[in-house]
Amino acid sequence: MKLLLDENILFRVLKSVAPIFPGSIHISSEGAKVKEDQEIFEYARVNGFAILTFDEDFYDIQLLKGYPPKIIWLRLGNSNNLRVTSKLIESQSAILSFLSDSESGILEIY
Repeated sequence: MKLLLDENILFRVLKSVAPIFPGSIHISSEGAKVKEDQEIFEYARVNGFAILTFDEDFYDIQLLKGYPPKIIWLRLGNSNNLRVTSKLIESQSAILSFLSDSESGILEIY
């Protein structure tokens, strides 16, 4: 499944996750000109993305609306690109398993 990287994740992280999750994009890309969390959530739902975010608001939206989309919630605190990228690569197996699990809607990564 492809990932939609939220605005709070720097665009450069996309280069590292794209080989693992083909078709992934950053929310700032041409095809995803949406800004509000509700719009991002719906964009991900309609276009088959899982949302990768630091933002707790997507968890709240998912509680109200259900899933899809799936949410990968990074709970790493203040982190630089290297730490985020390393954590995603380290968690690749767990993320892939989560994305293929029809029973789960959110994955928290610490």
